[in-house]
Amino acid sequence: MSVIRPALLLGLLMLSGCSSTSAYKNPKDPFEGYNRSMYKFNDTVDSAVIKPLAEGYKNNVPNQAQKIVHNFFSNIDDIFVTANDLLQLKFSQAASDFTRVWVNSIFGVFGLFDVAHKLEKHNEDFGQTLGHWGVGSGPYVVLPLFGPSSVRDGTGLAVDSYYGLIENLENRGVSNTLFATGLFDQRVRLLDAEKVIEGTVMDRYSFIRDAYLARRQSLVYDGSPPREKYDDDN
Repeated sequence: MSVIRPALLLGLLMLSGCSSTSAYKNPKDPFEGYNRSMYKFNDTVDSAVIKPLAEGYKNNVPNQAQKIVHNFFSNIDDIFVTANDLLQLKFSQAASDFTRVWVNSIFGVFGLFDVAHKLEKHNEDFGQTLGHWGVGSGPYVVLPLFGPSSVRDGTGLAVDSYYGLIENLENRGVSNTLFATGLFDQRVRLLDAEKVIEGTVMDRYSFIRDAYLARRQSLVYDGSPPREKYDDDN
């Protein structure tokens, strides 16, 4: 069993023990008390271990080597992007994404080199597929170690993991090593973006939550989300 499933299960078990009411009033975040505690835990682990390793990797490993690692995991991601394209009936996009996969897999040496870079890379996952077919985001949730999510996106993450190529390798040592490396690559990619909010945002938790929910809404609607209605709207 890969590490993602116990982490998701832990998050769901902890949420099941939380009351839907709290001292906080954001309707999109009814579990804010739990979420803030989990955010603080994740941030402590990240600051003590993961971020220093990511900074050391970024500053000392040659850029080309970092790019090769990222390309490998990006190519695997394109397989699931293509699958979710099809589930959303985006056939033209699926054809483009599938072309990226086979071109990079064959001519890019299992995706180590992005020779199909002229084809746009898309972002689709099962959480977006659920949203595409009308499933609402549900409450915001901070997952142990994985960070910002929602009930819908956490469910999508579990499904993507269940059918994941890396997660289902027979050799568990190789599977867990590759899975951890993929997450580490994602963390390295966040270092530059993280600098934008350092020292400029008073409440990092709220900023990250609102940015996450807005980005996921935009992704579900391919960049054109519907306008939110407010109480004073006619």
